Amino acid sequence: MSQSAFAKKSFTFKVNPDLTTIDWDLVCVLFDKVNWRTRTPEELKMAFSTGSWRIFVFEGEQLVAFGRTIDDGRYYAMLGDVIVDPDFQGNGLGKELVNRLNDLLVEYHFVTLTAAPGKGKFYTSLGWKKQSTAYIWPQGPKQLRQHTEKE
Repeated sequence: MSQSAFAKKSFTFKVNPDLTTIDWDLVCVLFDKVNWRTRTPEELKMAFSTGSWRIFVFEGEQLVAFGRTIDDGRYYAMLGDVIVDPDFQGNGLGKELVNRLNDLLVEYHFVTLTAAPGKGKFYTSLGWKKQSTAYIWPQGPKQLRQHTEKE
């Protein structure tokens, strides 16, 4: 789908919807489609309920993207679980989703994210800067391999 096709599409962005209206099985399907670690509907509902902001994007009734913040409500925020259905990637939808999340965080002092492997260029194209002082405590060999520099 081209950028102009995105403009012609009718996407609905739902900011902080009632979480009981979300089909968490469909959220799990999108996690699976992008090959992220398996999550359960119950875990996702709990996780999405803790941050200040969450956006779900629909084309008609179909869930096609979502993202959320993990934050303290004032100073520190992190974008998390920003996922666009692969069938809808490359058309500006991810950019619009990230920009809308960023707009909700303009009053925060520190906003970060951890990009999925291979997605760093997407975020730098939106103006994000790679940190020089960020560190991670790896929760296993996959995180060590994908999110740390070689020693």
